[in-house]
Amino acid sequence: MKLFRFSGGRIGLTEGSRSYDITDALGVDTTAWPPVQMVQLIADFARRTAGITRHPKAREISMGDIRLEVPIEWPNKLLAYPVNYVKHGEEMKSSNRADRNGFFLKANSSLSGPNDPIVLPELPGREIHHECELGIVIGKKGKNISRTDALGFVFGYACLIDMVVRGTEERVMRKSYDTFCPFGPWITTADEVPDPSNLQARLWVNDELRQNANTRDLIVDIPEMIVTASRVATLYPGDIIATGTPEGVGPVQRGDRVRIAIDSVGEMTLDVR
Repeated sequence: MKLFRFSGGRIGLTEGSRSYDITDALGVDTTAWPPVQMVQLIADFARRTAGITRHPKAREISMGDIRLEVPIEWPNKLLAYPVNYVKHGEEMKSSNRADRNGFFLKANSSLSGPNDPIVLPELPGREIHHECELGIVIGKKGKNISRTDALGFVFGYACLIDMVVRGTEERVMRKSYDTFCPFGPWITTADEVPDPSNLQARLWVNDELRQNANTRDLIVDIPEMIVTASRVATLYPGDIIATGTPEGVGPVQRGDRVRIAIDSVGEMTLDVR
């Protein structure tokens, strides 16, 4: 199943080849603030979506007729692991590693959707780089989660690009500009991803393949990321974890087009402005 937001905060899902607007069937108020409607749905997903496509207020839609938006706009936390591929550490000449340094936070307001542009700040002389990553969406509350149980806390997966200004300021600041976390185009539920430890992730800039790596090469793998994060902070439904980027990071410029694709998860293409 794929879960998505569209056209002003409406909620949809795809089962097989058919997609549905389930907003009214769920009784969702798209104008409510803060915009946590998707987080609330994830927290009680099985109960609230049981038989939902047969609800009289559910309607079938065509994906070609809607504008997809960021699937989760207001998570409790957006966590990210730095230098989680050996070759990326080598290319950056970095002594940091995810297994030594743990995770950091990005501002939730950096999240943007599959049809939003990446907007570069006015920073003359500074390079702004793309980083191709897998996004993990947490499905239930957990603290001190065991490795054995970790994947059971995953709701689903999405494509994620961790944009960053290179420099000496704090990492969180350089990665938290608005639109610096494209996420989507939807959440693919965990049951549709046969092996998250063997996903090929690719990123192109203007049709040039820049990044091409597999999650089997992660230094800290997906279960261990969940274990590590939950030892520090309680994880909540809708929390997003970014896995870290492989080698091949590089600069983007205004006018570029960036495409990310992850096997079994999805793909999206974004304009750089």
